[in-house]
Amino acid sequence: MNARHAEAAARFIQNKAQEEWHNETLFLVREKRDRQAASLPEWEQLRQLASQIKMHTITHLDNYLEQFADRAEANGAIVHWAKDAHEHNEIIYALLRERQVEKLVKSKSMLTEECRLNPYLISKGIEVVESDLGERILQLMNKPPSHIVMPAIHLKRQEVGKLFEEKLQTEKGNSDPAYLAHAARLHLRNEFLTAGAALTGANFGVAATGDVVVCTNEGNADMGASFPKLHIVSMGIEKVTPDYKTLSVFIRLLARSATGQPATAYTSHYRKPRKGCEMHIVLVDNGRSDIIGHADHIQTLKCIRCAACMNTCPVYRRSGGYSYTCFIPGPIGVNLGMLKSPGEYSGNVSACSLCYSCNNVCPAKIDLADQIYKWRQQLDSLGKADRTKKLLSGGLRYLFARPALYNTALRLAPIINKTPRFLIYNNLNAWGKGRELPVFAKESFAHMWKKGKIKQHP
Repeated sequence: MNARHAEAAARFIQNKAQEEWHNETLFLVREKRDRQAASLPEWEQLRQLASQIKMHTITHLDNYLEQFADRAEANGAIVHWAKDAHEHNEIIYALLRERQVEKLVKSKSMLTEECRLNPYLISKGIEVVESDLGERILQLMNKPPSHIVMPAIHLKRQEVGKLFEEKLQTEKGNSDPAYLAHAARLHLRNEFLTAGAALTGANFGVAATGDVVVCTNEGNADMGASFPKLHIVSMGIEKVTPDYKTLSVFIRLLARSATGQPATAYTSHYRKPRKGCEMHIVLVDNGRSDIIGHADHIQTLKCIRCAACMNTCPVYRRSGGYSYTCFIPGPIGVNLGMLKSPGEYSGNVSACSLCYSCNNVCPAKIDLADQIYKWRQQLDSLGKADRTKKLLSGGLRYLFARPALYNTALRLAPIINKTPRFLIYNNLNAWGKGRELPVFAKESFAHMWKKGKIKQHP
């Protein structure tokens, strides 16, 4: 990952065709979401319910987690508790080592990305196979996901075709999506059949029943849970929901917000291990309980990982997921990164226009833009404020506090119109990169008003 969002974004937008394609592709998903929302008269009521349910659950998390764990164990699952990423990885490795598992097949899980499970297991000699098509493509390329729902959205089918030619020995020059999907299916089917264990993420955990709910469009989670004898679930503690009634609210919101579908192709419920098999659930904190104590940022725990905020964000759409240094990009990633390590991820805070579109589409009504604004106010105290911006802000504060000086500046502003271009557009003017100053009017509005040149209507 790159050190600063601005630098990485500058590299991404050098390819104008890619920038425009990425922007248009993501906004098409946003438009599909809008059509789904408009088709439900109760859409805003559902969002409000989701927000209230999440806030209730995360402020009573201890009770619901205890209930979930009790029910899951009564069903025959074994529950493990991990305080951080290291414990999460160690628990999973111990389960695999004790059963002499050499290959683990995984369905998509952003929590395992957060915990960096794959490189940890690979370093221990475990073969890890991603079974989600987008994740598998990226794994073959040795790259992380650029989007949390559509991990390979930044790639075109021609790029995938060339990759499959090299890795899967497919036909040269054949990038037909149906052909590539069929080739991937054949490749992954053997991985499912030969894996010693499977790992799935969890979209939701139902406290009242101990069920784990996983939403996919490819059925790969079901394949993993159906073939190997060991099924491991990696679940963040904030994913718990009280019961099936509350779950129904999120199911109606999730796919519509994520991909513009009424529902995912598969909504799978795992309650207990298959006969003669094992089911282990690893509940992961990794800083989540600390967030509950952040009054300004507690709402990040309401996130259901739909990526609607990314699909609508003009900065994400124009700069790409790899421009962010946090493992999750976009507005939610900016906030999660700052909660994790402000010093490490402060460069992402600039990746926001404060257009508030993310707030408006979030199905759980998280105040994403408000939180980013609050983080910006803390940059100076963190020693991460941009020196140029600080200098400009100080100059503007001085100017605005002195009316005579301000009015003089207004009168002299038209001089800029005749100033040589190189004096205005240079390396000292970051704002001028890709932008043009407006032509200053010969006479300011304030001056015209004072002189009575503006007609006033009653």
